[in-house]
Amino acid sequence: MRRKPDLPSKTCLTCGRPFAWRRKWARVWDEVRYCSERCRRHRAGAAPVPEPGR
Repeated sequence: MRRKPDLPSKTCLTCGRPFAWRRKWARVWDEVRYCSERCRRHRAGAAPVPEPGR
């Protein structure tokens, strides 16, 4: 078993924070660019999502 500091990491393109490899990203690690779903939704250049009820 690997320890967390030994795992590969990247920097999120939206928030600039570092994030570590996760098992669910094992097959697509080269394509992962954002640390979370929230950062992916708020990425630069994305169309704003209208809020419900407005």
